[in-house]
Amino acid sequence: MKKNLIYILFILVFVSCNHPKNEEEQGIKAKSPVQVVNVRVGSINDNLVLSATTIYLKRNVVTAQIPAFITKVNIRLGDKVSKGAVLYELETKERKALGKAGIEDTSLANLGIIKVYAPASGIISTFDKQQTGDYILEGTQLCTISESNDLAFQVNVPFEFIEFAKVGTQCSVMLPDNSIHQAVITTPLTAMNALAQTQTILAKTNEVLFLPENLIVKVQISKAANGSKQIVPKPCVLSDEMMQEFWVMKVINDSTAIKVPVIIGNKNANEVEIQQPQFNAADKIIINGNYGLPDTASVKITK
Repeated sequence: MKKNLIYILFILVFVSCNHPKNEEEQGIKAKSPVQVVNVRVGSINDNLVLSATTIYLKRNVVTAQIPAFITKVNIRLGDKVSKGAVLYELETKERKALGKAGIEDTSLANLGIIKVYAPASGIISTFDKQQTGDYILEGTQLCTISESNDLAFQVNVPFEFIEFAKVGTQCSVMLPDNSIHQAVITTPLTAMNALAQTQTILAKTNEVLFLPENLIVKVQISKAANGSKQIVPKPCVLSDEMMQEFWVMKVINDSTAIKVPVIIGNKNANEVEIQQPQFNAADKIIINGNYGLPDTASVKITK
């Protein structure tokens, strides 16, 4: 009886050890639900926004032609003037000594009256003489006209971005009132800002603008080179904590995703340009559910 009991126990143990395991006991891994996208070919609207200040490259100094008294001033600081406009009226000391009663001949009524005209159109940027009755000598500076045709924008470009600001490059100038004006890069200056390591370049608009000097504006330059780049949505690209290594998770057989290191290029708020490696149009890149996946992972594609 005792031997039969031992024999029965032995059979039960043997059967239990060879019984097929259920799915939980077999340790079947659960598949992570993911969503995928394809790589598109195009370009990223990646714009470089830089600060700039207005400057007038050419100024006309208006001076007195002869010694005289200032009798009339027709301008104020900051006024816009056109070429040929009368800025000042002067009276010689001889005429002032005679007075109107001293000139009997009506044909000489304007004798000794000198009008000072604007040599060019622009803005009165300095206003040296504004008091009537003052006596001035020949060559005395009366005012300065900054020519509106020579208004330029001094753009401060970090040296690493200087390739995007070559002569002839189109750009957009945004003024503080949010108006946008098209401009073109004209001249790079040789001086560098030692602290900021920026190079100053000049940009000029295609239209005549009347703006005060030293006005701070924004200049926008496009960094997009061409339209044949590999583009993926930004959530597709993962990185390490130091933002030095980047990768994507590529699905290779509808149920397995592998880690593929990538080199990125331009980017904006929504998309990233992938420079290397080269993907096919049919390759599936995970956009949702890729965070935290191992180098090789079991996945399930969902819509």
